[in-house]
Amino acid sequence: MRWTPGGESRNVEDRRGGGFGIAPVGIGGSVILLVLSLIFGRDFVSGSGDTNGAPPQNASGEVAPVQQTPEEAKEVQFVSFVLDTAQATWAQLLPQQAQTPWHDAKLVLFRNATQTGCGVGREAMGPFYCPVDQKIYIDLGFYDELRSRFGAPGDFAQAYVLTHELGHHVQHLLGIDQRVRRAQEANPDQANALSVRLELQADCFSGIWAHETQREQMLESGDVEEALNAASSVGDDRLQRATTGRVNADSFTHGTSKQRATWFRRGFESGNLKDCDTFGSAS
Repeated sequence: MRWTPGGESRNVEDRRGGGFGIAPVGIGGSVILLVLSLIFGRDFVSGSGDTNGAPPQNASGEVAPVQQTPEEAKEVQFVSFVLDTAQATWAQLLPQQAQTPWHDAKLVLFRNATQTGCGVGREAMGPFYCPVDQKIYIDLGFYDELRSRFGAPGDFAQAYVLTHELGHHVQHLLGIDQRVRRAQEANPDQANALSVRLELQADCFSGIWAHETQREQMLESGDVEEALNAASSVGDDRLQRATTGRVNADSFTHGTSKQRATWFRRGFESGNLKDCDTFGSAS
């Protein structure tokens, strides 16, 4: 991807300067608790309703300095670039295509764990969007895992992950996530199926951003393939097979590898919100 290194985005909130002091839990349990929290609007993750999101402070009350490697500093510049270009894209597209005003989301960088509007966010959860405070949370160590564990290297794979989460912010501004949450509460047996459609739509919205980057000649050879590979690598079927050796479609929350790649490609080829209606799709 063609990008220009620069400073840190004004929409980045850097909390990497201190720990949160919370013992880690398994990734499966974390994801389940987070999903329950988002569905029911209650904090099942930390057991607390505290939504304080202030950066970590030392004993004197000062914000602790960030210790980082040169590689990590470059990652911060990269996610800042992707965040700013993606939000600039949506600031134009959302009013044009959906007659809905845009306002920026914040990106929170943290290590290990941090307090969010949706409870405690932990590294094991991977990147996620909290609609309560309209912030995206990511421990940059996830990108190492994306490359080594999931076999999805490349900067555009990283960009896909971030713009997928920003897709959830698009959904929030459109009121889609609220409608889905109400439908899940009214039909608990359809909660997972509705979650899958919500996640696939976020994949499609990520594809729309990729469509715009291509139009602006920011893509390089292999970028789209990196994103498609990343989308496939985090499909429910692939993750379940890798962790348990079997696949249970009834417990899917994000969609299969094929579905995720298909909806990303649909957004990429179309560039239009109306073609990302996963809820109106038969499959």
